[in-house]
Parts: sequence; structure tokens; C-alpha cells
Amino acid sequence: MLHGVFVMELAPRNPLGPPLLLLLQLLLLLGLSSGAVINQPTVEGKEVWGYVTVRKDAHMFWWLYYATNSCKNFSELPLVMWLQLQSASLLFVDNPVGTGYSCVNKSDAYAKNLTTVASDMMVLLKTFFDCHKEFQRIPFYIFSESYGGKMAAGISLELHKVKEDGFMGGMVALGPHGKDVSWLLFQAIQQGTIQCNFAGVALGDSWISPVDSVLSWGPYLYSMSLLDDQGLAEVSQIAEQVLDAVNKGLYKEATELWGKAEFLIEENADGVSFYNILKKDTPMSAMKSSLEFTQSHLAQASQVFMNMEGDFMKAVISIVDELLDAGVNVTVYNGQLDLIVDTMGQEAWVRKLKWAELPKFNQLKWKALYSDPESSQTSAFVKSHKNLAFYWILKAGHMVRASARLNVPSDQGDMALKMMRLVTHQE
Repeated sequence: MLHGVFVMELAPRNPLGPPLLLLLQLLLLLGLSSGAVINQPTVEGKEVWGYVTVRKDAHMFWWLYYATNSCKNFSELPLVMWLQLQSASLLFVDNPVGTGYSCVNKSDAYAKNLTTVASDMMVLLKTFFDCHKEFQRIPFYIFSESYGGKMAAGISLELHKVKEDGFMGGMVALGPHGKDVSWLLFQAIQQGTIQCNFAGVALGDSWISPVDSVLSWGPYLYSMSLLDDQGLAEVSQIAEQVLDAVNKGLYKEATELWGKAEFLIEENADGVSFYNILKKDTPMSAMKSSLEFTQSHLAQASQVFMNMEGDFMKAVISIVDELLDAGVNVTVYNGQLDLIVDTMGQEAWVRKLKWAELPKFNQLKWKALYSDPESSQTSAFVKSHKNLAFYWILKAGHMVRASARLNVPSDQGDMALKMMRLVTHQE
């Protein structure tokens, strides 16, 4: 979770070359025509990208990498939001509007809550699958991390409702003066439901219950010898203040207290990284420097956080419950070394689920997983029952897939790929 920036999917691996930057600037000048699609042949394989106008003055950017498996055609592999290319086609979405290359023309077009974020994504997915009919029957999975997990939960529920019922499940976003900000979605639904084979959602190190994460910070750091008794008392005290603010519905105040709690931890734990407790520097910094974002888009990022401030600390446990009750496949996975959304906090909100099958899930023993079948080194543990699975990813931080490239002492990129194949029923 990059402070002040919400990113549902990570930006593409390859730095954007000058031709694309020029093209994006041209699209901006032309008003970002809805559904613009551009083919860009690469050494790795076929790519397409474009913009979708999801609301008036709000434009969302997407980028698709087709799978390049030497043994299978892309139509034989699932479509996944951002994982490995050889096992799935890959779809990036800069979400919500204002992050990455997604942008707004006016300040009142920023999303202010999960409702608007979900409705925007429905418009994008409707346009994407209409333009790319070759993906309509391919299993479609939404993978996410960090705050993106919270958005993915809401998006998955609305996608399920749209597919099942043909309407937005009662989720209506009202803009200034009561105007419906989901007008494009309404038009899309009137013309037919979203044509896709939605197969499940994966929530990685996800901000599902913010207060459970904050409450676990002190005990987790204390157990790892990163807080002493005094530090634990100080962190626990401000965590209780966050809990009190959330219980009173003072979500903006809770967000401010969350920031103070982070600052207090940085002071007490000598600048420990919130993304990997074995490090001090933030793993997002390398990614930021490798991408040639335009200055205008970077300038919008802080506005995204400011507009979502009142929604930031709200829990969405009930949405996960609805997904499970509806039979949607839900996978939760977490890095052992993550702090910002540590595993203790994830386990805490999972225990609060009202899903009828939860007692049976809890009674199961977890199973060890090995990224290399010839190695005895445990890479992860997993527990799975019905349509819920939980993966404990060892020696990985907040960005599970990136851990190997960030010098975490284990190659968990292989484990992330194995997990993705398990989730998408390729193993």
C-alpha cells in the first residue's frame, strides 16, 4: 500500500517508451475517447491498451497482455488481473480514477467511496469484454493486493450481481445534487449483462478490515522483537483510539489516527518497513522509479487518497461474507513479513466471518506447499474448504509476487505462480 496512492493492480513491468507517452498525450488532448484500443506488438507477445470513460469527466486506463505460453493458445488459459503471463493472459487496470494513467477532468469526478469504485469498474469491464469477445468464455479471475483487495471484494460482488441479475444489486452512487454517477453503467446494463466467465477473486495482503490490521501491529512487532514493552504500550494505546473512532463512525478521524500510529511505529522500530519487516526502505520505491508516469497523473494521486479518506478505514468483511454465501470462489493470501496488512490482522477478520461453513474451515489442518517439488523447504501453508482458501506465504512481504526481486531471502515469485495456478485450477 503506497501512502496516498491506491492501486488495484500494479503498473506494467516494462517502462513505457516514448511512442506510448506521445500516444497517451494525444489521447488526453482528444478527450480520451471511450474504449480506445491500440495494438502494440512486442518481443514478449501481443499487447493492447486503451481508455474507457466510466463516468462524465472520469477515464479509466487498462492494459492487456495476451498469454505467451508455447504449449497453449491464450484461449485455453484464464484471464487474470496481473500475474504471470505464461499461465494466464494479464489485465492491468489503473483503479480508481486518478491513479496511474486513469484520470479525471474535474475534481468532483474522483471516487469518494467503494460504491463509485465498483460502479466505475463495471463500466470498464462491460466495455472491455464487449470489445474483446475472445475473452468472454475464458475463466476470469480478479487478483489484488493491499487496498486493491478491498476494492476487488466490492467489485467482485457487483460483478456477480450484474451477471446473475442484470443490475447493480442495489449499489447506486449519487454525485453532486443527487445526480447518478453510474449513468454509463445503467446504459450498459440496459443493453445486456456483462459477458464474462467470472471464476473468483484473490485478496492478497488486503485492507479488508483496517482496524483489525492496526490492532495487530503492536503484538506482531513485539513478537518479532521490533517493539519493547514501552513501545508496545504506546502503539496499543493509539490502536485503541483508532478502534474507538471506527466504532463511533468517525472514519476520517480514524484515518488520521492510523497515520499517527504508523509514525509512532517508525519512531519506535527504527524506521522498519511497513512492507517487509526485514527491511527499512519501501519496496514500492523501485517500482516508482522504473515507470515513466506523466507528471499530471502523478499530481492526481494525492487527490485520490484525499477523496477516499472517509472510506479508507471502513471494513468490508460483510462483502466477503456475501461473496462466500453466493458461492464465489474467494482466496485470501498473505506474506509472512508484511506489517501494514499483517497476517495476524487477516486471521482476525476471517474469524469474524458469518459464513455458515466457517467452523468447518477452522477445524481443518493446514497443508504445507513447496514451490520446488524437489526441495524440502516449505514455501507456504494453505487451508481450503468449499469456496474459501487461505494461503500463508512464507518469507514474503506485502507484495508477495515482488519479494524475490526485492532481495527477500527466498524466491517467492515461484510460490506466487504456483498459488495462481492452484487458484485457477491449472494444478
